[in-house]
Amino acid sequence: MIPLQSYASDPAGSRGRLYDEKRDVTRGPRDDFQRDRDRIIHSISFRRLRHKTQVFVAPDGDHYRVRLTHSLEVAQIGRTLARALGLNEDLTEALCLAHDIGHPPFGHAGEDALEEALAEQGGFDHNAQTIRTLTLLETPYPRWDGLNLTWEMLEGLAKHNGPVDKPTWALAAANDAMDLDLHSWPSLEAQIAAIADDIAYDNHDIDDGMRAGLLTLDQLLELPFIADRWRAIRDRFADVPQERLLPELIRDQIGLMVNDVLETTRARIARLGVQSPTDVRQAGQMIGGFSDSMAEKERALKGFMYENLYHHPKQMAAAEEGKMMVADLVRAYREQPDLMPDDWAEALPEEEPARIRHIADFLAGMTDRYARNRHQEIFGELDSRR
Repeated sequence: MIPLQSYASDPAGSRGRLYDEKRDVTRGPRDDFQRDRDRIIHSISFRRLRHKTQVFVAPDGDHYRVRLTHSLEVAQIGRTLARALGLNEDLTEALCLAHDIGHPPFGHAGEDALEEALAEQGGFDHNAQTIRTLTLLETPYPRWDGLNLTWEMLEGLAKHNGPVDKPTWALAAANDAMDLDLHSWPSLEAQIAAIADDIAYDNHDIDDGMRAGLLTLDQLLELPFIADRWRAIRDRFADVPQERLLPELIRDQIGLMVNDVLETTRARIARLGVQSPTDVRQAGQMIGGFSDSMAEKERALKGFMYENLYHHPKQMAAAEEGKMMVADLVRAYREQPDLMPDDWAEALPEEEPARIRHIADFLAGMTDRYARNRHQEIFGELDSRR
């Protein structure tokens, strides 16, 4: 096992939490980043990910991925990368597990509906909603709202896609409470969590798309770097039926990407003379990520997936239905707040923008099936509206 490197995040050197906590020995011998990870795992919002869209809306098949299984797969890749690079594995894992908590029901379709509903009240962004959920909406503790996560955890979630020059209202509010240094790059653990996310969904969405019959092997082999990998697999397993080899292709692709990230990240650390977490944040560039060559291949893969899977007519129809349901629910709760559960209705602010943002908080926390059930209760069966 590679020892923790000097540029790794050290829980003993954490910038702390918003609310001071006295160490309670009855809670076990865990450091601060381990506590962050455990707070995510035990949260209600993490449990709800089991019924939130990854690729397919409320999938009928038990073998398709959902947000929860995707997050676990991201964490597996993230831990592998962190361990090999000598980074803090616990912080990396916590970031991977939490990164999608702010997603509303029906994936990006639900997000589009909330963005439109809040267009004049600051908009909606799932990354910022993750922060809002974990710092405000989760309330398991008696003396404060939120999970009271460490600065490093919140920084990594806020900067999942790198420095933030124009924070949305939700992220700006969290930053006002605890300055997250939004203009710099985050820790290497956060950068590794972000690239692990890309590696996971780039490859696992292929698996789900093939399983659903929306992608074919012939389509995939139009991408030269996948065709090269497939030929190598066929040579290795010449006596094995073709249908048994798709999982091997997915594994090989993940392995190639992981090895590329390790090689590239180590080279950038050496070239930039990175010695500390401060050096990482002041480097002025991403350190943990793909080489230029792999990044080009990965962009081609993403383009292929958008064209052939994410924008497939069946997917677009399901997304439009999901977006419609969320938009309908926004309208219903604005017009009749008593349709919300009592605690949400009683806490509804009188004035905008707090009023619509409160409604969006309620909607963003819904699972696909809960949103669908609430929509059916209010509006009846979907087919009857067509």
